[in-house]
Amino acid sequence: MKIGIIGLPMAGRLTVFEALTRQSGDPGSRSEDRLAVVRVPDERVDILSRMFEPQKTIYAQVEYLLPGVGSQKREQNPWLPVKECEALIHVVRNHGAERRPLADFAAVDQELILSDLVQVEKRLERLELDQRRGKKMNPEEHQLLNDCRKLLEGEIPLRHRPEMAEAKLLRGFTLLTAKPMLAVFNNEEDDAAVPEIGEVAGRERCLVLRGRLEQDLSRMSAEDAGDFMAEYDIGASAMDRVIRLSYEVLGLASFFTVGSDEVRAWTIRQGTPAVEAAGVIHTDIQKGFIRAEVIAYDDLMAAGSMAEARRRGTVRLEGKTYVVADGDIINFRFNV
Repeated sequence: MKIGIIGLPMAGRLTVFEALTRQSGDPGSRSEDRLAVVRVPDERVDILSRMFEPQKTIYAQVEYLLPGVGSQKREQNPWLPVKECEALIHVVRNHGAERRPLADFAAVDQELILSDLVQVEKRLERLELDQRRGKKMNPEEHQLLNDCRKLLEGEIPLRHRPEMAEAKLLRGFTLLTAKPMLAVFNNEEDDAAVPEIGEVAGRERCLVLRGRLEQDLSRMSAEDAGDFMAEYDIGASAMDRVIRLSYEVLGLASFFTVGSDEVRAWTIRQGTPAVEAAGVIHTDIQKGFIRAEVIAYDDLMAAGSMAEARRRGTVRLEGKTYVVADGDIINFRFNV
């Protein structure tokens, strides 16, 4: 899962990136993209690791991309680096003397809409030109693109129309407004209040961060960070909160595999059937899928051990079409 961090100049993109990733960069390299892989904190993995005492414990991971600024290539197409990201974090400035969070959010959203509109119109022109040359047109694609154009001309991001944003025929276009978005309002250190953002609060997933404060927190030792969070009444770090909301925005879930060799969290989309979840681990497991031995995390915790869970009958066998639930602990039976 890769998430791109966008926003206007001075919004605090770099500050938020470093708070999330615990990375400090060279101020002179702002023109280069920065990519950080971050471990997804999950208390369930910690508890399972203590229970099974494996040789390795592996958490799910998320990638954060901070696009570089200032290069000539980026001036021509500033959105190119985030085209391949699954979601966007839009950092909005809510600090300093002049605060216009609603206007700043709208300004970037307008740029995203315009970028998508140009791309959609170019594709429609190409389809119609090919048709005049005698090539067969896909009528479903043509209709979807026309529907996209109407929405974008009406200044409606495609993410507000899930049936459009998730259409398979449109995925190859990697349209920016079709990507799930988390709006992060970057406040002053002493300001934890949600800004006045009108209808945006009801339409978008929003989060308030005190960016500079969170950046300082990310550079501290665990002991110092605990004291710091208590002093400033921070319940969870920026990284924890953003990752949790990123999962919600993207519709993701985690399932676990456990054993003496390894306890591991795997990331899937909500609604994924067991046979596809098996493929996340290895394509051979998917091809040779026989059954999935499943127990819910809460059921294992209630039993206290896998042996007791079997005695209670809470370990069950499921077939290919079983929809994996968040927190399922699965042992896949397969034959290749």
